[in-house]
Amino acid sequence: MKHYYSDVIQYEGNHYDFGFEQGKLLRDSPILNNRKKQNENTRRRHFIINEQEAIDLFNKHHPSMLDELRGLADALDWEMADALREFGGYYVDYAKSGCSILTGNDFMIRNYDSHPAYYEGRYVIYKPTDNGYLTLGPSMQITGRTDGMNEKGLAMGYNFINRVGSSNGFLCNMIGRLILETCATNEEAITLLKEIPHRTSFSYVLTDKSGETYVVEATPRKVIARKSNVSTNHFEVLTEENRYRTAESMERQTEMVTQNGNELDVYNAYQLLNDRERNVFSHKYDASAGTIHTAAYLPKEGKAFFAIGGNQMPVIFDINDFLNGKKTFVKQMKGKLEYHKPFVNMRKKLLQSV
Repeated sequence: MKHYYSDVIQYEGNHYDFGFEQGKLLRDSPILNNRKKQNENTRRRHFIINEQEAIDLFNKHHPSMLDELRGLADALDWEMADALREFGGYYVDYAKSGCSILTGNDFMIRNYDSHPAYYEGRYVIYKPTDNGYLTLGPSMQITGRTDGMNEKGLAMGYNFINRVGSSNGFLCNMIGRLILETCATNEEAITLLKEIPHRTSFSYVLTDKSGETYVVEATPRKVIARKSNVSTNHFEVLTEENRYRTAESMERQTEMVTQNGNELDVYNAYQLLNDRERNVFSHKYDASAGTIHTAAYLPKEGKAFFAIGGNQMPVIFDINDFLNGKKTFVKQMKGKLEYHKPFVNMRKKLLQSV
């Protein structure tokens, strides 16, 4: 077992200033160098085909994201095109992952399963002062979110399905950010998911203060929404879009459906996903499908749980505190994984200690 941590970043201000502040943090972070190494051998495939197309889409759905990208570019002394490519979440490949999501009338529990070497280790609490709702959740590609909740009580998580048949469009993490900052309800999020272009196939799980949960099956070709309280890594309706092998995904789904028949509360549901000994928590880190964090969102209470690794007591955040201007005293959240490679944010410190 190795020790890991996620940095907690809290910011209140407009999107340009937020982008600039993140850019300053990135200058002294190993994240940029790591991204450069990851992309060196695949750069030909990882580029924005049409820069103006991405700008037009941001202008239509959330113009303030362009301000954040400009802030990042200015802080890093980059061209805007470079910031769009690296942080815009548009037409860039996404590593395969696992992930399991279970919801109840009052909660969403989410296991984020991927490879630790690609995990940024950033938990972001952002209160915009120009446009958008206050949000919190783990970051991906700096500007995107792997899951999260906003001040209106809308919670979101997604599950990878397939990259075959990909097209021009936004990545899951930027789609997650757009949902959280611009949508207040399940219905608004479903409308957005039907309007924007999708790079690859993912399920987006949505729940809000109503207690209803929707799984939105989204591909570059079609988007449908259905009610369900369980989601793993296969579609139930758009089955032609599934990967060839879905047995392991179905096993995790069956385990959650069976256990949830006991009408679990949020604490028991959290344990179902977070306990290493249960059949939902994944140890397959080398296959980019090991559980890195477990997050829980309680829309009616405005509370969020977060833990790295399994058998871990979560850190609890109250979004109402941040709406009222309070600062969190939590700077890092620590946990353990059965793996040896560090998160991206940890690499510089590891090198300095050698």
